[in-house]
This record gives sequence, C-alpha cells and structure tokens, in this order.
Amino acid sequence: MTSSAVKGSLKYRKYVHIVVPLFIASVIAFLDRVNVAYAALTMNKDMGFTAQVFGMGAGIFFLGYILFEVPGALIAAKWSPRIWVARIMISWGIVCGLMAFMTTEWQFYLYRFLLGAAEASFYPVVYAVIMPRWFDANERPQAISIMLTSLLVAAIIGSPLAGWLLGMPMFGLKGWQVLFFLEAIPAVLFGIILLYWLADWPKDAKWLTREEKELLTRQYEEEVAKKNSAKKYTVWQAFRDKEVLKLCLIYFMWITGFWGFNFWMPTVLKSVSGWSNAAIGWVIVIPMTITLIAFILVGNSSSRTGEKRWHVAIPMFIGAFGMGMGPFVTDPFMSLVLVCVSCIGVYVGMGVWWSYPTTFLSGPAAAGAVGLINSVGNTGGWVGPYLTGFIKDLTGSFQWAYVYLAFSLAVAGLLILTLRKNVPTHSDQ
Repeated sequence: MTSSAVKGSLKYRKYVHIVVPLFIASVIAFLDRVNVAYAALTMNKDMGFTAQVFGMGAGIFFLGYILFEVPGALIAAKWSPRIWVARIMISWGIVCGLMAFMTTEWQFYLYRFLLGAAEASFYPVVYAVIMPRWFDANERPQAISIMLTSLLVAAIIGSPLAGWLLGMPMFGLKGWQVLFFLEAIPAVLFGIILLYWLADWPKDAKWLTREEKELLTRQYEEEVAKKNSAKKYTVWQAFRDKEVLKLCLIYFMWITGFWGFNFWMPTVLKSVSGWSNAAIGWVIVIPMTITLIAFILVGNSSSRTGEKRWHVAIPMFIGAFGMGMGPFVTDPFMSLVLVCVSCIGVYVGMGVWWSYPTTFLSGPAAAGAVGLINSVGNTGGWVGPYLTGFIKDLTGSFQWAYVYLAFSLAVAGLLILTLRKNVPTHSDQ
C-alpha cells in the first residue's frame, strides 16, 4: 500500500473512531440544549411564562455552564477526556428528563441551570483536549467543522421531531413534556457507549497499528514542542494572555447573537408567518441544510489555505445583515430567506474559530483557555435570549431586539479581523 493510501486509511479511521462519536454526542447535546425553544411554543402558555421569564430560563443554562466550564476542562485534560465526556452526557440526560415534570417558574430556572452545569466543558474538552491528540494543526479546522455540522444536523432532525412531539401527548404528559422526556434517553444511553468507543490517547486505541500509534504520538509531541519553543504557557498565563482575552470578548458578542437567534427564531418566524408548530419544525430544516453545506465548505477552505480570520469574520457580517433586516420584513417567505442568511452567519465560522486557540496553546493551558473563552462567551447565551425577551415585552416587538443581536454579530466580525495573523499555518508545518 502506498504512503498516500496509508494516510488516507488512517484519516478515515480517525474520523470513524473520533469524529463520528463526538458528532453523535454533539447532536444529542444540541437537541437537549435547544429543545426548550420548541417546547416554548406550547409550554409558555401552559406554564404562564412571559417572554421575560422564558428568556431568563433559556439563558440561565449558561450560568451553570460558566461556573463549571474551566474546572471540567482541566479535569479532563489531566485525567480522562473519554470518561469525563461520558459523565457529562449521562448527567445532562437525567436533568433533561426531569424538566418534563417541572411545575413552577423556579423549577424551570433550576433545571436549566443544572443542565448547563451538567453539560459544562463538553465542547472545550473536544476542541482543546481530544482533537489535538488525533489531528494536527492543518487537519483540525476541517475535522472540527465536520464534527460541528452536528449542530445543524441536530436542528434538521430536531425541528420536525419537536414539532411532531408537541402535538403528541402521551403517558399522561403534554407534548412539551414528552419532548423533554424522550430526548433525554439518548444522552444517557450514548454516554455509556462512549466509554467503549472513544480512546483517550493514540496509544490506547486498539484500531491503530503500532506504527500509527507512534506516528500520532510523535505528531502531537512535536506540535506541543513547537508551540512551547515560541512560548510555553501555564494555565494562568493563558488566562492573562491578550489574545485569549480578545477571543473571550469576540465570543461573547458572537454568542449573544447566536443564542438570541436560536432560542427565539421559531417564535419570531411563527409570529410573522402564522404557520403551525409542525410547519415551523419542517421549514427550519431549509436554513439548517443550506448552512450545513456552507459549514463544510468553509472548514475545507480554511484547512486548504491556512487562513482563519476572514473565514470567520465574513459569516459574521452576513449574519448581522440577516438578523438586522429579519424582523422588519412581514412577508413570510422573505422572512424565511433572512432566517437562512442569519443562520449561515451565526453558524458557519464555528469550526474554524475553535481551531484558532490550539494554534498557540496546548495541554492544560489550551483546555483552560478554551474553557475560559467558552465560559465568557456563553454569558452571551444568557444576555442574548434574556434581552430579546425583555425588549420584546418592553416594546411589544422583536424588531429592536434583533437590531441589538445584529450589532453584536457585526462587532464580533470586526474584532475577529484584529486577531494576529502570525499563527502556524499549513505552510509552516
């Protein structure tokens, strides 16, 4: 077998044994994180929640997320990312199931907080601990982008499923309760499966030959040594690094728009169109499918060229346009077009974005810094949904709320262009 054939076979097996299980786990995570957006179509009326109450509950998820993000990432980096990710999935599945039985506003807040605490550090562990052990700096934008298409696949699967379940009361539960309960089960089951599918290090993988184990181990060690020769970061140094702090600010502005869009988009689209819950679920498949294709193309382009900043900034500007124009359009089909534009903007750069911190950080410093970036950024996951609901209650319209979200995306795009360019690219490796 030729050298290129051997590399191709190894790449294929890395995707099967690393990217695929993480992809499935991420699909389940995103379903359990955003099913509240679809449950809101009937839950808010049943529970008597105002837009502000729902916005608070949707966003308080990120308080638990923030508090436990960095500690969880550091534990996984120094212990076992495989066991830690499995623990995350099992615990968040249990909490998601409990949401089916909440009866008060405060229980809603509590369960959303616990869901965030349970899921905290899942993505930092994936980006900063697992991926660098298996994929080099050139491969990571593509690998992470393909893994993160899970967010869109989750929406493509979850939107029509949620719309259908909302109209399917069973077991004495209302549709929104059925939605929470049934979507909790896969998280617990797959958490157990992950213990047997993933490996912590190449040396632990039974599906690699001895030579392949040595190759991947050497590849990882050489990349770490190269970064350390430029500057070796401790965890605390990484936390104080200007580039890391800038990444935190950018991600905060981005995620404000991202979660404001995701949590409120079904409600906004329904208010404009008057379509049924089931129709909304199916229609959302359209922007998610378009965005999935764009996601893969952008990740492949970044891996091929080594360029990162414009691959993230341009989608931000596109998203800002869609978000800013969307609420001012009254035609349902034009509204859907702008939902497609917004969706491309908030999602497409994500895979390239998360390959950036590991271009100059590694090990616990990378895990801690990515956890910090995700934590600070995800405060926007509370700000975006809450302010959207607050402004809607205050003004009676989503228009100015979406203008604010669009502004956040535009600022994020501009700040991305201030990141330094002298990070390792494919030509440097």
